[in-house]
Amino acid sequence: MRVILIALLIILLALQVQLWRQFSEVRTLRELVEEQQAENDELHKRNEALAAEVEDLRAGLEAIEERARSELGLIREDEEFFLIVDPEDAEPRG
Repeated sequence: MRVILIALLIILLALQVQLWRQFSEVRTLRELVEEQQAENDELHKRNEALAAEVEDLRAGLEAIEERARSELGLIREDEEFFLIVDPEDAEPRG
């Protein structure tokens, strides 16, 4: 009788160890899913912003002009360009 009780106790202990390991794995997987969902949400927002920008570029010249001005520094013929330099950036370094 005592041998059976010890065997059952060992089996119970082994099952408990397996249960807690699986519980830990489930918790880890849930955290990974949450992280992936957060990353997916960020990427979805970025994709929406890019899609809106593409639509603006397709729809009108204002977006193209704005992009040419900001990224390429282009100006129109009848415009004057003023460059304001920060005095700290203008000093020679050495």
